[in-house]
Amino acid sequence: MVAENITSWGKTKMANKNKKDNKKLWITIGIVAVVLILIYSFFIGNYNSLVGLDEDVAASWGDVEVQYQRRADLIPNLVDTVKGFAAQEKEVLLGVTEARTKWLNAQGGSVGSQVEAAQGMDSALARLLVTVEAYPDLKSNQNFLALQDELAGTENRVAVARTRYNEIVKAFNKKVRMFPSNIIAGMFGFEKADLFESDNGADKVVDVEF
Repeated sequence: MVAENITSWGKTKMANKNKKDNKKLWITIGIVAVVLILIYSFFIGNYNSLVGLDEDVAASWGDVEVQYQRRADLIPNLVDTVKGFAAQEKEVLLGVTEARTKWLNAQGGSVGSQVEAAQGMDSALARLLVTVEAYPDLKSNQNFLALQDELAGTENRVAVARTRYNEIVKAFNKKVRMFPSNIIAGMFGFEKADLFESDNGADKVVDVEF
């Protein structure tokens, strides 16, 4: 009888021990599952955020390209109109034409090369508009006045697109550099984007008011 009681007690003790062990195992599994979910959420959240910002950078740069192309399309008529009144300004006119060609050739290249070409077009166009000041008859020409209005509107759109692009790039670059999202950026090859930095006042809208 005593032996039976000892055996029964031993079995009960073993059963309780197994229950405790099972409980610890499930707690451990639960903790591991929660940690894995948190890690997964961290990776997915940061990765998706980086992808979204990267897409925003590309889209906003596309807006900049559209506005600079609009400006480039105005240049041939502008040059021809100025040439009719100031043919002797060959160097200035040639500079604008060459700057436009460089911009067109830069299309499809890196953002950095396009920014450089755009800054060159900014500077060349600014020199042309300063030169126009010396030709009153040109400034009152109806064709030139119409081009002036179109150019003024384009310059404003360029400035807005460029500012928006820089704001989005700054947000993206901050995400790429800051911990812990920089870990994900490094793993998946996200790199800082190029800002459209000013070059000798190129960040300002070209003055086309006469």
